[in-house]
Amino acid sequence: MILAARNRIRLSSCHGTLAAAIAVLAFALEPGAIRAQDCLTCHGDATMTDSNGHSIAVDGQRFASSIHGSLQCSNCHADIKGYPHPDKIAPVQCETCHADQAAQLKTSVHADSKDHPCTSCHGNAHEIFPKTDARSAVYPLNVPKTCGQCHGNNGMAGKHGLPSVYPNYIDSIHGFALSKEGLLVAANCQSCHGSHGILSHTNPQSPTYKSNIPKTCGNCHAKIEADYEQGVHGHAVAQGNLNAPVCSDCHTAHAILQPTESEFRMQSTPICGNCHKDKFSTYRDTFHSQLGSLGGYVETARCWDCHRAHDVRPASDPASPINQANLVTTCGRCHAGANLSFVQYQPHANARDRKLSPGLYFVRLFMNLLLACVLTFFMIHTILWLIRSRYSQVKNKAANGGKNA
Repeated sequence: MILAARNRIRLSSCHGTLAAAIAVLAFALEPGAIRAQDCLTCHGDATMTDSNGHSIAVDGQRFASSIHGSLQCSNCHADIKGYPHPDKIAPVQCETCHADQAAQLKTSVHADSKDHPCTSCHGNAHEIFPKTDARSAVYPLNVPKTCGQCHGNNGMAGKHGLPSVYPNYIDSIHGFALSKEGLLVAANCQSCHGSHGILSHTNPQSPTYKSNIPKTCGNCHAKIEADYEQGVHGHAVAQGNLNAPVCSDCHTAHAILQPTESEFRMQSTPICGNCHKDKFSTYRDTFHSQLGSLGGYVETARCWDCHRAHDVRPASDPASPINQANLVTTCGRCHAGANLSFVQYQPHANARDRKLSPGLYFVRLFMNLLLACVLTFFMIHTILWLIRSRYSQVKNKAANGGKNA
């Protein structure tokens, strides 16, 4: 045994330390005990590299304070029985301890372990900290940056033809709350997509599948979810109509703006118009729309000012703000002194539909005919004036013997 130890000490000369030789002697005297501090005798050297020049150094202090600090190296590196060990050691099998997480990962979009090893999210294998530790790569404040390594402009998103979502998220209301305000309760990637069992948005089991999105967002926005479920959109989705809008259709998935911001208010009506094309076209003809689109007035009435944003109900519903009995109150929020006469205004009157708005239809027809007649009259007048002007020039030229007048 002592002779074997001497041979191993000679092999340890590449590290050139007495401590390494002592570690080898410890392996020889107690072959079954491979302690972390024994490995750190060599791997604690910050300059230590393998045959390819890659660093294989371990920060002993950070490892000791990591979530795996109580383990021995051989708990993960099971093929290392002593020193010297092979240059190429077997990959660590994390599923030996983390069987549930490994099972979830195998069914997820990250199932390809070559592209998505555990360390791609959890960081340095020897410095993995609990998710409640600010040093952890999966601490709430750090999750977007961790995911952004792949889902950013220069990550795996480009390789696989996926959209780059990290820049959109970090500029959104969620990203701002997390990165600028430090609010741990703000939604991060994991809040919506999960952690190990991340599924495609096309999978009905995914929290980002269209019919599941209201419930996913409702984990934080409980009151809004309740309102949404009471409205026509929520009812439609609950009945299996996936053409009805959910949260991400109006707010997007990652580039979510603060609803009170002018940018969101200005684009909110076209968002509704993506589905309600007929109502959008008639709204664009109204004073409200012209004031907003041409005048740039942000506070003019948009769709959700009258219909509400989430609890959208038909006009026949007594609880709807556009029910006939509620119109005075609804219009009165902007127009002080609104009365029954005032609310006869038709915000979606269609001047092109004779049955829906006969009076407006004939007024529009009359005005169009009047405009056509006026333009036609002045066009004829201009042509006749040009003919008369040319005739006078020719006549004057003849009267002056061919000379210019």
